Amino acid sequence: MLRFLPLKLGRLYRCLKLLLVLGLSVILLMNTHNLFASFQKNELTDRRFINLNKCPACFGTSWCRKFMNGQVSFETWGRLRFLDVFNVKNVYFAQYGEPREGTRRVVLKRLGSNQELAEIDQKICKRATGRPRCDLIQAMYKTEFARINGDVRLLTPGVVEGWSDLVHCPSQRLLDRVVRRYAETKDSGSFLLKNLKDTERMQLLMTLAFNPEPLVLQSFPSDEGWPFAKYLGACGRMVAVNYVGEELWSFYNAPWEKRVDLARQLMDIAEQLTNNDFDFALYLLDVSFDNFAVGPRDGKVIIVDAENVLVADKRQIKQDKPENYDAWYESRFEECDREACLSFSKEALCSRVTVDHNYYAVCQNLLSQYATWRGTTGGLLHDPPAHIAKDGQLEALLDECTKPKKRYGRFQAAKELREYLTRLSAASSSAMAR
Repeated sequence: MLRFLPLKLGRLYRCLKLLLVLGLSVILLMNTHNLFASFQKNELTDRRFINLNKCPACFGTSWCRKFMNGQVSFETWGRLRFLDVFNVKNVYFAQYGEPREGTRRVVLKRLGSNQELAEIDQKICKRATGRPRCDLIQAMYKTEFARINGDVRLLTPGVVEGWSDLVHCPSQRLLDRVVRRYAETKDSGSFLLKNLKDTERMQLLMTLAFNPEPLVLQSFPSDEGWPFAKYLGACGRMVAVNYVGEELWSFYNAPWEKRVDLARQLMDIAEQLTNNDFDFALYLLDVSFDNFAVGPRDGKVIIVDAENVLVADKRQIKQDKPENYDAWYESRFEECDREACLSFSKEALCSRVTVDHNYYAVCQNLLSQYATWRGTTGGLLHDPPAHIAKDGQLEALLDECTKPKKRYGRFQAAKELREYLTRLSAASSSAMAR
């Protein structure tokens, strides 16, 4: 009886696949008129579609001329609105054209699901009027986003602390950096709020409160070597970033040598975000295969989702000297029945100088046997070659990095794992060069 089970499951899968195809075909037939209209019209020139009509309750206007001139257009499937039901995160692929530079691929983000964006409107209305619905533009001028006016010289920690992960524990140095590098103003380069227009200031503060990802990309830009996608601009509630490449998940079953190189880069990213010359520790609170992508030419790993990044100023921590600030902090491993879950204490991340969180996040959610994603287990370094599996060193380092048995064991394991992966990667490169 049991031997027929795979056969029955195979038939069931084929039937479900056929039903899905038939269902999509029916939807296409029912939307034939809209289908042709979608290909003829560039909706990215529509002010209402990109929510430009909601500004200053938006993320910026620096790219509006490019949108309105038709320089940005959806790629084929992105034009079909009835497929938006599957695009919960509101992330689109598009083409951006410049007369002298030609056309290149970009990624457009609404920075939230439709429900989350609707909740933004409701929160703004409630802050201004106490009601969930109102005239959004008028309401913006009655919120704290408008009350922080140009007479205030600096954006200070006491005003925005706790608004989002980026400013869970902000220092003045961090906020000056955010304002100075704000890309949605023509007069960037100054940390003084008075140099921003009223609308620009409200857009900055709204972004900081509801989804600070654009500000992370601007404050820690790829041009300076930070491992984030490049921020390009915004129009209304549509933000444009550089297309990096296929998501990390696409390489889950890549050749072993490729996976080793990607794992090495992930550990290097964890180290760079934890220890750098700027003394800012950037802690990744959401680590999954979807949040990283790999460049098609250089094979470089880049973070493409930076909404949940907590920034701690190590210089400020050393200056304030909170209790146990100089004691090493170890993230605690916890079993979890969800994908890509992490245990952490934001208070500890904000008050300790030496923290192992990024090593823990990368090892547990991406590299080790504990990594679970889309129904798989084993992590990026699953099924190593026989001689490496027999040696046991890789497995031991991954286990200690994820679930340390020794006190402060993760710190040492992460260091040794980086060195081990570097050696493996170098050996693979040498072998291929012969």
